Amino acid sequence: MSAPTEISSSPLVRGGMFLLSQADPADVFTPDDFSEEQRMIQQSTADFVERELIPRMADLEAQKPGVNREMMKKAADIGLLSLEIPEAYEGLGMDKACAMIVQEELGRYESFGVTYSGHNGIGMQPIYSFGTEMLKRKYLPPLGSGTLVSAYALTEPGSGSDALGARTKATLVDDGQAYLLNGSKMWITNAGFCDIFIAFAKVDGDKFTCFIVDRHAPGVTVGEEEKKMGLKGSSTRGLSFDNVKVPADHVIGEVGKGHKIAFNALNLGRFKLGAAAVGSGVWALREAVQYAKERQQFGQPIARFGAIQHKLAQMLVRLWVLRAMTTRTAGLLDRALARVDRNDMTAVMAAIENYSVECSILKVHGTEALQFVADEEVQVFGGYGFSAEYPAERRYRDCRVNRIFEGTNEINRLIITSRFLKKAAEGEVALLPALEDATRTVGAGAAPAPAEGLDALQAVVDRGRRLVLFALGHAWQKHGKALAQEQELLALLSDMSITLYATESAWMRAVRKAQDRKSDASRGLDIATVFANDAVNAWSDLARQVLASTLSGEALTRACQQAATWLAFPPVDTVSIRRRLADGLLNADRIEV
Repeated sequence: MSAPTEISSSPLVRGGMFLLSQADPADVFTPDDFSEEQRMIQQSTADFVERELIPRMADLEAQKPGVNREMMKKAADIGLLSLEIPEAYEGLGMDKACAMIVQEELGRYESFGVTYSGHNGIGMQPIYSFGTEMLKRKYLPPLGSGTLVSAYALTEPGSGSDALGARTKATLVDDGQAYLLNGSKMWITNAGFCDIFIAFAKVDGDKFTCFIVDRHAPGVTVGEEEKKMGLKGSSTRGLSFDNVKVPADHVIGEVGKGHKIAFNALNLGRFKLGAAAVGSGVWALREAVQYAKERQQFGQPIARFGAIQHKLAQMLVRLWVLRAMTTRTAGLLDRALARVDRNDMTAVMAAIENYSVECSILKVHGTEALQFVADEEVQVFGGYGFSAEYPAERRYRDCRVNRIFEGTNEINRLIITSRFLKKAAEGEVALLPALEDATRTVGAGAAPAPAEGLDALQAVVDRGRRLVLFALGHAWQKHGKALAQEQELLALLSDMSITLYATESAWMRAVRKAQDRKSDASRGLDIATVFANDAVNAWSDLARQVLASTLSGEALTRACQQAATWLAFPPVDTVSIRRRLADGLLNADRIEV
């Protein structure tokens, strides 16, 4: 299956361009654009979770032997494991939007969502994207049918975020017919029951390379299950390689080019993690609303209290905006992949890598939005939220690791700004003229902004973009290329960029609903308005921090005044808007974001 027509026929937007120019809302992919086939996949996945996963959750949480394999086989039977495998290798060849949809629905039970993505994403993508024809034909059909299960073995005891600092070694033997692997890995999802590992080692001690390693090969030792804070329903173990012989034709990609495979897989993993956060968060919101309607205090349901309504509305806002971001990014990926030959892995890799900034944004914003939502769910449940008898406790524990794996949020914050600077250095984007223009424009001030409606939201997006560039321009002026070493500034600038991508995605989704005359268009406008109001406050604080780090004296005072004037918007009655949003949640037959 190729990308939906409305995606593939839309103009191609290069990764990171949201920071320089405004996209056309008519071209953005939203949940309302899902095809009938995509909605069928969504429903079948939701049915699988409801009928198969949830009834076996206790067994999965207890690590009952064989249950994870059983669930993976049942997922395979409805096509979930072969979803992204090319049709030539007995797969369905679905697009990234379909992958996003499935990951959303599996987010209801985080442990299995991680098991699934460890196999179906980072555990298979290196093979179908970079493997030889022999490896694809040997492994993809059984991986898609659930006969084999894969695991991704990158992290080591001494190298987490510094993946290229791995110490596992591979030595060529048998006249070049095989490699001997020696070393250890840790935190490997699915290690307790998988059949193969996508493992990384350094050939001759310095050529970072990707291998397919048979779990049952002599010298492979798998450790005991880790005792984790959360995700107790997924298998996480360490493993060691002691002179493990791997056939030379089981190298994935080129010797010494394993970093390209690792980082490419992580880009897609980060994208899918944002989608999983949506799914988990939706269920947290549903559970919180239901509990608030049932829990009586002071003679009435706590759902009637303004403080609780504020929490529910904020949960909705975070999730609705995040879904706008994930679907937008899925559209960007599918649009780019529709324009390249799927058999040309160099072109496929470049198409995905082009959106590494957006993927990192989804990872950071998505995991932190879910952490907020999960925390608020516990708070709504009160003391019961602290009890393992209620779902809020498990979700709170399960989602915490999201900010650590697939690259810590700190690492991803560094990636967002530094990758954009790299694009500018390589001539992909015209950054310096944009920085100079932003400095002039913000310094000159702006006419009064519209008071309300979609025009007001567009003005927030436009001014937010200029302010990000204004702050980046001052940081660049002081540090130049050395800015790449200023981690605190990179993180602050990344937070400004994340807020821009989120606010623009929300505005565009709201515009599309209004243009298409959707019944929930007014709710979309309310949500985007609340988020934009919060974004203005966030930008103001972040910009002041960046400017204070790059300027001093009268120059600092002047720049801060310019930024404040630039972001001067009429006050918004978000209290009333949140009450409307909460009323909608409390009266809905089924809560959707």
